[in-house]
Amino acid sequence: MTHRVAPEWVIVAGGFHDHGAMDRANAALAAHLLRQGVRVHLVGHEIDDRFRRDAYAQCYDVPRPVSAAPIAESLLSRRGLSVAVRVTAACPEARVVVNGGNCPWPDINWVHAVHAAWPVCDEGAPAWVKVKHRAVKALARRQERAALRTARLVIANSRSTERFIVAAGLARPSAVHTVYLGSDSSWARPRAGERTAARAALNLSQNDRVVAFVGTLGFDLNKGFDLLWGAWTRLTSDGGWDARLLVAGGGGRLPFWRRAAERAGAADRVQFVGHTSRVREVLAAADLLVSPVRYEAYGLNVQEALCRGTGVMVTADAGIVERFGNELRECVLPPNVTSEALANALRAWAHDVEGWKVRAASTAARLQSRTWDDMASEIVAHAADATGDPAPGMNPLHVNRR
Repeated sequence: MTHRVAPEWVIVAGGFHDHGAMDRANAALAAHLLRQGVRVHLVGHEIDDRFRRDAYAQCYDVPRPVSAAPIAESLLSRRGLSVAVRVTAACPEARVVVNGGNCPWPDINWVHAVHAAWPVCDEGAPAWVKVKHRAVKALARRQERAALRTARLVIANSRSTERFIVAAGLARPSAVHTVYLGSDSSWARPRAGERTAARAALNLSQNDRVVAFVGTLGFDLNKGFDLLWGAWTRLTSDGGWDARLLVAGGGGRLPFWRRAAERAGAADRVQFVGHTSRVREVLAAADLLVSPVRYEAYGLNVQEALCRGTGVMVTADAGIVERFGNELRECVLPPNVTSEALANALRAWAHDVEGWKVRAASTAARLQSRTWDDMASEIVAHAADATGDPAPGMNPLHVNRR
């Protein structure tokens, strides 16, 4: 069924580029709409140059002060509201897409994470960081509740995200729909010689067994690197563990983890790449991606690893697990996994490295067959169905005056 696409769209997001999960998804939606000849207004902190070159795109850059996330979010919200008011006044049919609590506009809210379900986990952080984390989380939850309760349509990136939204009373069940993320052909199994080149570029031996971690290494331990490090030190202290650990991610705690590797005498078996745009290369070089997350609405890094032909190990309640076939049961870690349990899982993987990759192939093929255009088309279809009055409780003009 063909749905009529509104002639203009506004998308308010942190960024529109290929270097982050949410930003990549928002960029994919924008690109899809532009290919349909729709005029798209992009409001964000980081906007890829390809959108600036498109005659149908209007880009609105919003400053992002360093180490001042609440200020950056406030600036994004205000600019988003301003653009949405102006565009919808000139074109009443225009649709507005916001992400979670980043802008309280009563149309389409595309939720990539639910703060109400995302606990603060910052053991070991300085006291002032803990105070900051809790203040920022409280603010994010208030903004999330205000924005979602007024949305005409809520798009969730997984069934678990949808359940969290409804259970927390953030939106009417009838207004929430799950749309899984897409993929593209560049995230495919490495071509002949690509894996060899990736390992050479990363100073890895062609014979090494390589375990990768892709995620932020901040004072927030949500991504679970502390669990992986605990498992890694157990394995190395037992003797006989000769795998290499490849860590891609930046953040305030990166220097701490580098020093921890040196103290443990493991610096020669652990490589910290830092924040990088070379994730595709990292996954080509790896045999296994480990993602022991405490909360993960979806998990695009896991999807990309599978599409690259890499084995994966991920916590059960990550949204991506909903899309796994039964053959991937052994790669799913229990909720609240411990370092000891993770070490045991890594030992099991080490005995069957290639088998894990083979068993992941069918799920990987299914994930890769769903394109970013498929995802965007579903969002457009839900938007076409969600017409009429927005949810009660907010007048967009009143929002703009706040």
